Amino acid sequence: MTVHSDVIKDTEVRKLGRFVAAAKAASMSTEARDELKKRILDSIGVAIGALEGEPIRYIREHLEDFGGKPLSTLIGGGKTSPDRAAFYNGALVRYLDFMDSYLAKGETCHQSDNLGAVLAAAEYADASGDDFLSAMAVAYQVQGRLCDVAPVRAKGFDHTVQGAYAVAAGVSRALGLSAEKTANAIAISGTGNNALRVTRTGALSHWKGLAYPNTAFIGTHSAFLAHRGITGPEEVFEGNKGFKDAIAGQFEIDWDKEDLENVTRSIIKKYNAEIHSQSSIEGALELQAQKGFRWDEIEKIEIDIFDVAFHIIGGGEEGDKTIIRTKEEADHSLQYMVGVALIDGNVLPEQYDQRRILRDDIQGLLRRFVVRPKQAYTDRFPAEVCTTLTFTLKDGRTHTIDKTDYEGFRTRPMSWDTVIAKFNGLATPFTSERTRHAIIDAVKNIEQMKVRAFADILANLKA
Repeated sequence: MTVHSDVIKDTEVRKLGRFVAAAKAASMSTEARDELKKRILDSIGVAIGALEGEPIRYIREHLEDFGGKPLSTLIGGGKTSPDRAAFYNGALVRYLDFMDSYLAKGETCHQSDNLGAVLAAAEYADASGDDFLSAMAVAYQVQGRLCDVAPVRAKGFDHTVQGAYAVAAGVSRALGLSAEKTANAIAISGTGNNALRVTRTGALSHWKGLAYPNTAFIGTHSAFLAHRGITGPEEVFEGNKGFKDAIAGQFEIDWDKEDLENVTRSIIKKYNAEIHSQSSIEGALELQAQKGFRWDEIEKIEIDIFDVAFHIIGGGEEGDKTIIRTKEEADHSLQYMVGVALIDGNVLPEQYDQRRILRDDIQGLLRRFVVRPKQAYTDRFPAEVCTTLTFTLKDGRTHTIDKTDYEGFRTRPMSWDTVIAKFNGLATPFTSERTRHAIIDAVKNIEQMKVRAFADILANLKA
């Protein structure tokens, strides 16, 4: 890094660089390693399921037009430069909004957003599966911990801001960079990736699903620049107009004492829906099954929920959630997601087909919702994701259900069988049975193979 005196200051990014460079998956608990592998398989399934998404087609055309040295694999076939592979594969993981999530008191993020970048870098470096696992664990740890102590959403910035540090850390570990070069990579990426929260407010666009892939693209680029010898601002965290001073405020993380266990606090989604909606969807379906009422018997649906859910998906500070015209708006509307679950019996990718979104049944049901924040539930978040749903039927009967978690939440971890079932459901239209078995086996035993061999499987989905 750039040194301005005879004494090298042990800055926070240097400490983080040492943590990243020394990280080894072998230090993880058996539970954490197992949970990380589940999330890798889950993310691959979500990525494969997104192969025909509208913006994915646009990005593929973009890559074919601009090219890129064929060094890293695109899921589904083809190769390009590592930074562009990071963008494309990251977009696949993100597009369906079915990937894992992480809940902190003031921030929500998706640590699986780092998969595309780490995979591209690990393939480029001819890394071992163990190094790939180590790099993924690092990305999860850095992003989760920064969201814990340095939330930025309330200040108008996107959760990709913390991701800028995480993706550069993960890519640096995958490339096997020294602590010094890792610190430079993190500093460059963190300084240059401070995105606005407007991405997720008001009328939503394709950029909602592409903001983090873009961060991954820049973070990967930053790591390769540091690999060549480019230096970055060594006081990116604590310096004058650095991250703390300009955006986050004061916080402390002692990277010398950090482990790689944060992945156990992340969440695998049961439904193809925004993370804060999961307990409400599960509750609505459970109550409907218990009481036997139909969606068209409902006069009013009242949802009391924690404030983060209200503000992001319930009609609070990020805008009206009953005007739903596109996939991007639908998957960030609590009203749409609960409503379509009641009508269709589930929330999966097909519930975001444009024709489904515009049908009269769900458009009419949207007007029957009342969503309110409840302080007692806010106080219990994120340890619990409390919600109360009250259904008033047209004949005057009422039914109520309370929920504090759901399958996939940290208190009810998703089993391998359920993760595999979700993977197969998403991947089956695009893969052969042989390939699906190969992917599952590779992820479960990733330490025993090279990443390039794993990437070959992901390139030949119909083999």
